[in-house]
Amino acid sequence: MMIARLKNANKIYETQAGKFTALANCNLELYEGELLLIIGPSGSGKTTLLSLLGCLINPTEGTLEIDGKNVDDLPDKEMAKVRLDTIGFVFQQFNLLAPLTAAENVAFPLKMRNMKTAEIKQKTEEALKKVNISEHKHKLPKQLSGGQQQRVAIARALVTDPKIILCDEPTASLDKHSLEIVMKELKELAEGGKAVAVVTHDPRLMEYADRVIEVENGIVNEVNKQTIN
Repeated sequence: MMIARLKNANKIYETQAGKFTALANCNLELYEGELLLIIGPSGSGKTTLLSLLGCLINPTEGTLEIDGKNVDDLPDKEMAKVRLDTIGFVFQQFNLLAPLTAAENVAFPLKMRNMKTAEIKQKTEEALKKVNISEHKHKLPKQLSGGQQQRVAIARALVTDPKIILCDEPTASLDKHSLEIVMKELKELAEGGKAVAVVTHDPRLMEYADRVIEVENGIVNEVNKQTIN
């Protein structure tokens, strides 16, 4: 089932040197139950594409649909609700809050919703369990390895039960063992019905992808995995 769609989307920035097209005439669909890999060199437009899908920026031209709704002209409050309810984000640097334990970091988005304490605890425990990190729930980020911190970050993205999980270079700071663990977790989430999109320049992630998109000079094309391996 399609959960997000960009149609004829451009992202153009005004700079002192003139107009800069970060993404040009992009048509892309994201489906539940798949892991989509977005590859390309630095500065190619990968992160711009992910930011559009995450409703962090709006297309200059074209449209973005999330869960069947055109979100381009939504008021800021409604856009924030779409991001909170429908989209989970996972970043390269984990972005965990240092003074909070793993469980407290995961619970943070739920507290923003003013949920009852018992419900927050239940959902937090479920999210931690999904990524097999429950035994470390009372540890601070500095007490966790990079791979463990990333799994906590994934649990935080999961705790609101979003339909979409967007990952920006989630394995760039990880060793080979941690990379495999994190990607297996993301693959399982996709197989469980989530729409997972991963931006990377790492060819090792190719084996986990259901579909691969390549971005180069702002142009988006779907590619055959076998032609890149």
